[in-house]
Amino acid sequence: MTTTKRRHSLGRTGWLVIGMAAAALAGMTPAASAARDDGPTWGDCAGKDAPQDMRCAAIEVPVDWSRPDGAKITLKLARLAATEPGQRIGSVLGIPGGPGANGIDDLKLAAADLTDLRRRFDVVAYAPRTTVWRDRMPGVCRQPGTTLREPRDRKEYAALTTAMTKAFTACRDADRTGLFGRMDSLSAAMDMEAVREALGEERLSFMANSYGGVPAAAYARLFPQRIRAMYLDGTINQVNGWNDQTLRIYPAAEKVFARFTRWCAETSACALHGEDAGKVWRRLVRDADRRPIPVTSAEFGKGALTGWHLRSFGFIPDPGPENSRWLVFAEAVDKARHGDGSGFADFALGNARVWAMPGALAMSCGDDRGFTGYAELQAFRRKARKASPDFGTARFDGLGCAGWPLPVANPSRPLPVRGLPPFLGAGSTWGDLTVTESFTRLVPGSATVAYDGPGHSLYLSGKKCPIRHATRYLTDLTLPAPGTVCPAE
Repeated sequence: MTTTKRRHSLGRTGWLVIGMAAAALAGMTPAASAARDDGPTWGDCAGKDAPQDMRCAAIEVPVDWSRPDGAKITLKLARLAATEPGQRIGSVLGIPGGPGANGIDDLKLAAADLTDLRRRFDVVAYAPRTTVWRDRMPGVCRQPGTTLREPRDRKEYAALTTAMTKAFTACRDADRTGLFGRMDSLSAAMDMEAVREALGEERLSFMANSYGGVPAAAYARLFPQRIRAMYLDGTINQVNGWNDQTLRIYPAAEKVFARFTRWCAETSACALHGEDAGKVWRRLVRDADRRPIPVTSAEFGKGALTGWHLRSFGFIPDPGPENSRWLVFAEAVDKARHGDGSGFADFALGNARVWAMPGALAMSCGDDRGFTGYAELQAFRRKARKASPDFGTARFDGLGCAGWPLPVANPSRPLPVRGLPPFLGAGSTWGDLTVTESFTRLVPGSATVAYDGPGHSLYLSGKKCPIRHATRYLTDLTLPAPGTVCPAE
């Protein structure tokens, strides 16, 4: 579950067309289509927040990899060189999440925790094509196509699809970058291969976080022989499909919510203390579905909160320092049941707005994120409500991608694993462990470390135990024992 204040993470075609597109990408290597000299020219990095020894460069890649001689975009690179060059193994490339996150920002954030890894590796980051798009998309692409909410019937779903198709089409028509419709993860994987070529490495090691698991899987599909090691940190497993991933997360969400209700029962400062907090929440959500709660946000204006808004964006799994976020959540629930939804207004309306912005959605709809139609939505909704009485509902990302006007370039489908080395995954038992583990289980011999506490993208969060396991794996290719658990820090 994503919130505006905490994180904007800001039709399916036939298999024949998809297979032909994937085959065309797989048969076209960046070495053949984007001529390389002696590698990029590394120089000082712009900005005052870069580590002193960080160096930056840039490469050009085709906007459309099926037209290698066509328009180009520039991808920025950053590198922290190995501190023991005589013992250097190679390069580790970070794959940022989002989509739209800037991997160079990630490298700056994680630099202090890379000391051990850097002894043997150059650590390299890049700003992917989704970051280029994020910074250059036309203004119309930032305008929501509709007021996003859960369709109650086929008629409402059809209206949603029509509105989003119109918004996507307007965004595409205004685009001057050429990137609209070319931000799928197969294209991103081709960019990653271009980075490898530019670095002059025979093989790369990778560190992927969050949505970065989608281009990581695409790269494994296209270039398995180029992977030395792959560390997956709280990554999504798009291979198995978005419905599968959401249904896997729901049981973990229920366990965390049960932890919240127990905490509230034991904590007099909780606004719902002395009551059954779970029962209060379920009644609030049910009543909001029947009579939406009118709210006004200083940032997003007027709106109405339905049960769908609350299920999708209401609960904060991470309690925060001294349970501060749970205290705020309980107070918001208490106010909302009395008609004051102000505690939920900003992040619920904000996320409903972001997930209806065609420019934001264009960064992931090509990765098969939408529903194929109302029948699939209904089938998923039934499974979701069974899996999670407190949060089960229609996926907001699936709704946002309704009306996507182009073929799905990177469909969810089985991943060929022959030739892949064992992967290492890490994830929080409070949330993303189950989806990351579903990815690593696809690759024989792989392992996953459980972090027994709240958190996401553990490497970027400075969690020392997962970092230690990741560094050992990336350096020595040594995996932890099955069932390894890192205590909360």
